[in-house]
Amino acid sequence: MNTRIGVRRKRNTKILATLGPASSTPEIIRELYENGADIFRLNFSHGSYADHRSRYQAIRSLEKESSRPIGILLDLQGPKLRLGTFAAGKETLKAGQSFRLDLDPTPGNKDRAPLLHPEIFAAVQPGHELLIDDGKVRLRIVSCGSNYAETVVVNSGTVSDRKGVNVPGTILPLSALTEKDKADLEFGLELGVDWIALSFVQCPEDVIELKTIVAGRAAVMAKLEKPSAIDSLDAIVEQADGVMVARGDLGVELPAELVPVLQKRIVRACREAGKPVVVATQMLESMIAAPTPTRAEASDVATAVYDGADAVMLSAESASGAYPVEAVRMMDRIITSIESDPLQRTMMNAVIHRKNESATDAICAAIRTVADILPVVATVTYTSSGATTLRVAHERPRTPILSLTPNLHVSRRLALVWGVHSVCAPDVGSIEEMVDNAVRAAAQHGFSVPMLPLVVVAGTPFGVPGSTNLMRIVWPSSTAASIAGVSAEELATTEPNSGYRMRDPYFLPIGSE
Repeated sequence: MNTRIGVRRKRNTKILATLGPASSTPEIIRELYENGADIFRLNFSHGSYADHRSRYQAIRSLEKESSRPIGILLDLQGPKLRLGTFAAGKETLKAGQSFRLDLDPTPGNKDRAPLLHPEIFAAVQPGHELLIDDGKVRLRIVSCGSNYAETVVVNSGTVSDRKGVNVPGTILPLSALTEKDKADLEFGLELGVDWIALSFVQCPEDVIELKTIVAGRAAVMAKLEKPSAIDSLDAIVEQADGVMVARGDLGVELPAELVPVLQKRIVRACREAGKPVVVATQMLESMIAAPTPTRAEASDVATAVYDGADAVMLSAESASGAYPVEAVRMMDRIITSIESDPLQRTMMNAVIHRKNESATDAICAAIRTVADILPVVATVTYTSSGATTLRVAHERPRTPILSLTPNLHVSRRLALVWGVHSVCAPDVGSIEEMVDNAVRAAAQHGFSVPMLPLVVVAGTPFGVPGSTNLMRIVWPSSTAASIAGVSAEELATTEPNSGYRMRDPYFLPIGSE
């Protein structure tokens, strides 16, 4: 195993692992975590509420045992546009033939099929294309009205009951939230999930609608899977708390050669805006059925790490594949290898986080300079909302980031963020107490080296979100070690990455909400 529970990771890029039939038991979830999963995804396109509740409870039990905050992301299904049924179950269409789609629910045949989505007919125009079954069959619209579309078949193929329909290049007049999504959302918020991923985002108003309902109870991640969303990319990034590059769906509605271009563009936009970004879908796809990935897949993961993405995601590989633990272990190995390449930091730093004229951004930018001059071993951030830690993380400093927050929900959300080792700790009332607590936490979590400095970042007055205005350089000494409850001898013989379990009752026990 790459790590044991309670010990910090030796990498910065996080792993988001999807749970499913292959990874539902507490034992497998524990193995996934031990081998590198930092945050877990509950995919509400599949599974019952009982399934998701059981997985949620297993994660929270693991969290309590490990005394480490673990993030949970609920992925909403979003609208699913599908054909109706066929009298024969399926039909083979020939290129060049005419084919009609309409609102008549009568089962289809070789000449027509039901498409019971009036919003599609309200949006399409002659010349638009419809993609059936992930683009296996393409239809070009010749004429259309409020309840029908006459099309010509572009390529031969088979259509069958309930196959999905994509409408590329068209903004559909429907909400990203279905009635099912709203029920799933309420269920997930009652459970206590940390992130909500919104599917079918077309415009910033979709994100605003969800954030209004969530009302701060979780962070909101916009899934970019519709090409139409790219036209409003900056506005969507501004409204969202994080972004997911859903490459599988993008690849259905766009030529394959454009997906890498958009991935780079989306990651860059998020990096510049200081928003967490996840690269998802088909990263180690062959490991659904094989114990090792292809070399191309390993290179695909590497690209996201070189670009400085906050996290990479496993979907079916960990949810329903034959090798879920091996997939996580392989992802961990690839990330660790790439981050050891000096070129990785050079390429990652080609993108600079946009800075505002604020004390927060000035202090976070100064951390880089301090780390270049002094042998800083870690940056310790105090945060109540997570904003200070996010600002520091998206400077991509050379130093590891130890984030201390009294808010357990915030500590879980930060588990997704690049380079952050999140700890739930009590609030402080003075600068002296803050420094003492930072030294204590650094020692217990393996970030402290005797006589080498820590950088401590916080805001005063304490507990006020968005007030980052203080940076303190601290040299832990034998006195500091005593404050931390760790002997100087222990510190002197401790590897920087070895870590300490949170045994000290001073720190808030996980599960004590």
